[in-house]
Amino acid sequence: MRIAFLMAPAGVEQVELTEPWQAVQDAGDEPVLISTKPGRVQAFQGLDKGDTFPVDEIVSDVSAGSFGGLVLPGGVANPDFLRMDRQAVSFVSDFFSQGRPVASICHGPWTLVEADAVRGRTLTSWPSLRTDIKNAGGTWVDEEVHICEQGNNVLITSRKPADLPAFCEAFLREFGRAMV
Repeated sequence: MRIAFLMAPAGVEQVELTEPWQAVQDAGDEPVLISTKPGRVQAFQGLDKGDTFPVDEIVSDVSAGSFGGLVLPGGVANPDFLRMDRQAVSFVSDFFSQGRPVASICHGPWTLVEADAVRGRTLTSWPSLRTDIKNAGGTWVDEEVHICEQGNNVLITSRKPADLPAFCEAFLREFGRAMV
């Protein structure tokens, strides 16, 4: 199964990309790095520059139907850039309209807010997003990982890098269930 990892050209928290990416590979699935521009994505470790990662596809050339699920890593700048990109927001919205599972960690839900995908849902995130989620019609909880099923959609969210083991386990399980 192909799993989309959507990120901006800069600002993703490196560990929130690399650990889920490795988990997808270890499960025998294919992670695909999608960005708003071709080239490489600049990751960060906190506020310091980390490694760069090659973009596999650009968001304007792909559709949600080509993937079994979507992962939205955090970092403060990454989702802030994504929520300002019309095609990225549309790509995220398409996963929900097609009933495909979505996983998001840390600041990743900012993109979900922009895609109007949190209304009526319960989710977690980095604590500073609590008010944004509430104002967008969602319910925020302080949990290591939260799975919200609404109709034929499943949304898996986590708060921070320390939650990555639980996050990866939960999204891999839910993505696998969705493909059965």
